[in-house]
Amino acid sequence: MLDRLQYVKQRFDEISDLIIQPDVIADQKRYVQLNQEYKSLNALVQKREEYINLDSNIKEAQEIIADGSDAEMVEMAKMQLDEAKERLPQLEEEIKFMLIPKDPEDAKNVMVEIRAGTGGDEASIFAGDLYRMYTKYCEGRGWKCSVVDMSDGTSGGFKEVIFEVTGEDVYGALKYEAGVHRVQRVPQTETQGRVHTSAATVMVLPEAEEFDVQIDMNDVRVDFFCSSGPGGQSVNTTKSAVRLTHIPSGLVAQCQDQKSQHKNKDKALTVLRSRLYEQELAKKQEEDAKTRTSQVSSGDRSAKIRTYNYPQGRVTDHRIGVDVFDMDGVMSGKIHKFIDELQLVANTEKLKESEVY
Repeated sequence: MLDRLQYVKQRFDEISDLIIQPDVIADQKRYVQLNQEYKSLNALVQKREEYINLDSNIKEAQEIIADGSDAEMVEMAKMQLDEAKERLPQLEEEIKFMLIPKDPEDAKNVMVEIRAGTGGDEASIFAGDLYRMYTKYCEGRGWKCSVVDMSDGTSGGFKEVIFEVTGEDVYGALKYEAGVHRVQRVPQTETQGRVHTSAATVMVLPEAEEFDVQIDMNDVRVDFFCSSGPGGQSVNTTKSAVRLTHIPSGLVAQCQDQKSQHKNKDKALTVLRSRLYEQELAKKQEEDAKTRTSQVSSGDRSAKIRTYNYPQGRVTDHRIGVDVFDMDGVMSGKIHKFIDELQLVANTEKLKESEVY
């Protein structure tokens, strides 16, 4: 353990020197990558210090007990030894998980796309519920959400909503939300009290930096059109909304949430870049069946990752078999239990495959 942590300390010291070098600061891509690695290693270096102090305390306490000349000191040393021995295995487990190689995408911001699937108007209403659930969760994490594009449902909610989430290690948490979410409840429009099943699809795309994906604007068709929906006097009067079509791939991205045509174009370009980046990632991950099946792209209710059963007040995550009987809490953004469990399962699998044990 200490040998591995010594390597971490050496690498941390090396990066500490590198990130203040003018040539590194000038190289944006390298500077960002090194800063991310610095942040990750910094946490491990602090754990290393705790581990060294704990190991030292154990040896010191054992020496005092072995000497036995001062009864009061021996009693204190025994208490110190018990505390240290109780903490040591916990600390070792924490360090093992931290030593697992991180997915470089985990630190990225994301684009979240929610689309109504099976179920008509009720599916659109549920898509709106999911949007509010995620914005509440993100607020609790101190992350910032901003809408990029939306298409309102005819009876509320959204046919589609795309929003950006920025903060620390966003993709590492939200990537587990990608897939089909199913809801079972009595719709507001149902007069006979029958339970209906509807679905919405969630896609989570890591946001690509300019140096991740180079887009030749000669390959992009730019169309301007009038915004729709709420937005004040400029709606339907000025062509501030922007649609970008990437001709080689056929991918389309649009934004109409900003009043400025220029800002809408920038946001649409960010979405397009993220979709192209995710497309490239998908190719690399094709051999990994688990990763591919977690990124469900259809609105079919049978390909579900989670079910929200309102009559029973139960939310079930089918990948890990976890039930939470707190519908109001979950829909208010309390989805930590699902995400924490999914991260734990994923890290445990990585741990078994790695050389840490």
